[in-house]
Amino acid sequence: MAAQPEMGHRAKHTELNEGRPPDPQRPLELIEPAFGFVLLVADPDADVVRRLAAQLADRLVTVIHSADGADALLRIGSLSPDAVLVAATLPVVDGPTIVETLRRQGSNLPIVLGVGPDDAQATVRALGAGASACISRPYGAYEVTQLLSLARAGDDRSIVCGPITLNPASFEVRLHDVPIYLPLREFKLLHLLMSRAERLVTRDEISARLWGGDQQRSNTITVHVRRLRERLGDDPHHPKVIQTVRGLGYRFIPPA
Repeated sequence: MAAQPEMGHRAKHTELNEGRPPDPQRPLELIEPAFGFVLLVADPDADVVRRLAAQLADRLVTVIHSADGADALLRIGSLSPDAVLVAATLPVVDGPTIVETLRRQGSNLPIVLGVGPDDAQATVRALGAGASACISRPYGAYEVTQLLSLARAGDDRSIVCGPITLNPASFEVRLHDVPIYLPLREFKLLHLLMSRAERLVTRDEISARLWGGDQQRSNTITVHVRRLRERLGDDPHHPKVIQTVRGLGYRFIPPA
């Protein structure tokens, strides 16, 4: 099993966040990191995003904040969130334009538009461009989670890469159908790498997903990768499964 049987989702979340409530003075780069679902919120009001992040903390949702639309598009491309919540009115690039841009690129990412009483035209434009739904600002956790439930459900599907099977719902990993134990952060690392099989995953993204962007000692990620390689039987000195892309990050190659 990839986590101790007695640990429920809330227990895993508490372990990851050490039981701390959101710090109102903490930067909004990433709030309350959690395994399971990443939501990018593009909104000019940091307090609105902070309150939503605090409400979603127990629901295993990581909230990434962008204060303007241009920054949101950059982060969507680099961090690949599971869903996006964008305010209709944003500096630089507005919400409907974000929807239009992503759909024009062929993205099927769930996009929810946050609207106010004066955003009727933006609502029509965004829905016409392919927005998944609209929701009133300021946001309520219940409404957000209901709208994103279908997208979240996709996280429960097992990922199979050759002889390795990872089940996010049960936190179980099997190698040649034999269960192997992974500590939580190694499980998260493997999930990230397998979900991007044969593609580069940068060290910056690993840091953001596993540690919420907090600065780590230079060898922290290296140590976690080495331990994961050993558990998977991948030669740490000549790895074939978790390959190092020097100076950038790692690439997961499904074993035969």
